[in-house]
Amino acid sequence: MAKCHRNNIGSLILDHSPSANASAGGHFRLWSAFSTAAFRRKIFDAVSCGGSSRYRHHEDDFSSTTTSSSATTTISASFTAKSDDNNVSEKKEGRARNGKSEKLSDLLSIAEAENEIETKKKVEELEELKRVVKEFQVESETKSKEAACRVRLLSKEDSEARVTLAMLGAIPPLVGMLDVEDVESQIASLYALLNLGIGNDANKAAIVKAGAVHKMLKIIESPSPPNPFVSEAIVANFLGLSALDSNKPIIGSSGAIPFLVDALEDLDHKRGDMEVSERILSILSNVASTPEGRKAISIMPDAFPILIDVLNWTDSPVCQEKASYILMVMAHKAYGDRQAMIEAGIVSSLLELTLLGSTLAQKRASRILEFLRIDKGKQVSENYGGNLGAAVSAPICGSSSSSTNPNGVSKESLEEADDMMSEEKKAVKQLVQQSLQNNMRKIVKRANLPQDFVPSEHFKSLTSSSTSKSLPF
Repeated sequence: MAKCHRNNIGSLILDHSPSANASAGGHFRLWSAFSTAAFRRKIFDAVSCGGSSRYRHHEDDFSSTTTSSSATTTISASFTAKSDDNNVSEKKEGRARNGKSEKLSDLLSIAEAENEIETKKKVEELEELKRVVKEFQVESETKSKEAACRVRLLSKEDSEARVTLAMLGAIPPLVGMLDVEDVESQIASLYALLNLGIGNDANKAAIVKAGAVHKMLKIIESPSPPNPFVSEAIVANFLGLSALDSNKPIIGSSGAIPFLVDALEDLDHKRGDMEVSERILSILSNVASTPEGRKAISIMPDAFPILIDVLNWTDSPVCQEKASYILMVMAHKAYGDRQAMIEAGIVSSLLELTLLGSTLAQKRASRILEFLRIDKGKQVSENYGGNLGAAVSAPICGSSSSSTNPNGVSKESLEEADDMMSEEKKAVKQLVQQSLQNNMRKIVKRANLPQDFVPSEHFKSLTSSSTSKSLPF
């Protein structure tokens, strides 16, 4: 504003300067140029310029100040709002983090507490197992019996306890308890060993290695007959131990087979517990897979008659299936066993089994008959010069045509072949009759009827019309 005012006044002063125009004419032109109206305008402009400039300056300063203040206020408000929002967010995030941290801390605390409880529990269990095994070291029959009962209970359903007890040395003292004559101690020891071997092949091998098989046989072979409960526990142990392949030949050659077969015969006469019979047959099935087991069965005189009699237990299909399996394995492996089976009358029982047995028993019976039929063919071939084909071969050149048929086969050979076939038919017919007679006797026996209820001659007349056509082969 001051600059604008100075310029206007300065121009007015310059207009009055004598040096501007030295002559009178120039002075006239100056004042003529500045007339009254023009001079007023000059003054007004000068005043207006100053006033308006001052006004504008103050207005601009005020506007800029107001604008700056407003902007500052707005920025400050915005900054404050953002700061508040950030603070709220930070507080929320902080609370969330604190909540998660607290939850995680709680979970970790719970996990640690559970681990401590589990660890403490395992430590206590281990200490208890140690105490139980330590009881065997005390020279007290009562303490040993209590320890055996405790081992039986702890190892019944706990696989880890079985492993731990075996590692702590529980098996040797349990096997040693079999030498004690006390029946309760024997039973406690036998069932403790049985439970230790459940699902644990290492323990089964360790039990046999410790001499359990021979000690059990010693109990069986004692002068006085063993307690029935002891015998049942021994059978159960043989069943579990024979499931391991490395134990099968040991049990097969140990002398256990006669005990098992005799026990099976006793159960047959008394029609005892079928579950025990199934266990015995399962043991025989296991050991029959080894040469030692098959040899032990073969050399026992009554083994095949007893096993064949089991085939007639129509009230126990499982026993029939197991017995037929043992006989099938024996017949497959040895020719001498087939002859012994035939002499014991197995054929009629097999024929009956193929008709009345379960599906599996029928298949096994048919398989055994195939083995026996092959042997019968060999016997016939040997009886006719070792080769059936030679007996029905073409005649030598130059022989009489009257002794041959159009196909070149001698009449003598045909007659011999017919005789052989007729003998086979007679044998089959006889087997069928024997099977029917045996079935009738069993029906009469089970019905508690007199043995002469059905006259034999009358029964033969009923079965005389039977032919081989009814057979499945």
